Amino acid sequence: MTNVEQVTQALRLIEDSGTGKSVLELGWIDQIRVNPPRALVRLNLPNYANAQRERIAQQIQDSCKAFDDISDVQIEIGSSPSQAPIGQAGHGAQQAQLQPIPGVNHIIAVSSGKGGVGKSTVAVNMACSFAKQGLKVGLLDADIYGPNTPTMLGVGDCTPEVTGAGPEQRIEPIQSHGLAMVSMGLLIDDNQPVIWRGPMLNGIIRQFLYQVSWGKRDVVVVDLPPGTGDAQLSLAQSVPMAGVVIVTTPQTVSLQDARRGLAMFKQIGVNVLGVVENMSFFVPPDQSERRYALFGEGGGEQLSKETSVPLLAKIPLEMPVQEGGNQGHPIVIQNPDSISAIAFNELSSRVLKLLNLKS
Repeated sequence: MTNVEQVTQALRLIEDSGTGKSVLELGWIDQIRVNPPRALVRLNLPNYANAQRERIAQQIQDSCKAFDDISDVQIEIGSSPSQAPIGQAGHGAQQAQLQPIPGVNHIIAVSSGKGGVGKSTVAVNMACSFAKQGLKVGLLDADIYGPNTPTMLGVGDCTPEVTGAGPEQRIEPIQSHGLAMVSMGLLIDDNQPVIWRGPMLNGIIRQFLYQVSWGKRDVVVVDLPPGTGDAQLSLAQSVPMAGVVIVTTPQTVSLQDARRGLAMFKQIGVNVLGVVENMSFFVPPDQSERRYALFGEGGGEQLSKETSVPLLAKIPLEMPVQEGGNQGHPIVIQNPDSISAIAFNELSSRVLKLLNLKS
C-alpha cells in the first residue's frame, strides 16, 4: 500500500520553473496525507509563483495517481509561505534561492507594462551610455517573442558561437558598440516565430543568464518583454537584481499598464529604481527648439508621485532615434549631441548614481 514517504519522493521531482528547485525544498508543500485510494496535499504558493499554480497542481495530481492504489487526489490551497518575496532584504531563506551570475556585479532590468513604448530603445541606449562611461556592460534580450535588440545594435546577421551540450553548453555573446549581448533574435531566422509555453521560455532565460560567457561585467542590462508574465517572474526568481527601470509614455493607457508592472515588481520585492517617460514630446528635425506633446503631458510625473519612485528621465521623440535603431546605430553613439542622446546619458548617470557606481 502506498505510503506518505513514497508520495513525498514522487513530489520531490516537481520543480519551480524559475529556480529549478523542488517545490518541497522551497516549502511550497507542507502537508501530505495518504490513505489509499485518497491522497491529500496542501499547496502554499507565494504570491510571485501564483502563475505556476495550475501547472504545479496538475503535476501533483499526475504524480500521486501514478501509484496504482491512488485514484482521488485532493489539493488544499493554503496560505503563502512566511518567507519574504524574492529580492527583499533581510530574509535569508528566500534570498538563498537567488543565484548570482559569476563575474557580474549588477543586474538591471528594463520593463514596461505594454508594448510599443520604446522599452528596447531605452535599454539599448542606456546600456551603450554605460559603456561610453567606461563600464563593462552586458545586454541580455529577454524579450523572447519579440527580440529587437540585434537590429538596434546592427548585429542581426550574426550568430553566437555555441559549444558543448546540456548543462555544460556555453554561448559566446556578440560584441557590438562596447556591449556583450545575447538575444533569441541571434538564434532564429528573422521570420521564425517563437511559439513556447512558460517553462520553455523560463529555460532559455536561465540559459542566457548562466550559460553565456559574460566574463567580468560591471552591469548587465536585461531587456524584458512587456507585461507581467513568466519572463519577469523567472528573472526575479533566479538572480539578485539591483533594480528595475519602468518605461512608459505619457498617455493614459500606457500609464495604466505601467502601474501594474511597477506594482508587480514591488510585490515580489524587486527594487524599482525609477520611471522613464519615453516619447515625452516630439522635436521636429528642422526646428530643434520646438516641442510638441503628441501623447499628452505629465504622465511620468504622475506615476512617479503615485508610486513614490523617482522620475529618472523624459526622453523626447526624434527622428534620429528611430533611424538609428533601424540602422543599428543607437543615438547615443551616432548622434551624441542630440537632445535624445543627452537625455539618455542623463538617465544612465542617474541610474549609476543610484547604484553607487558614480559619485
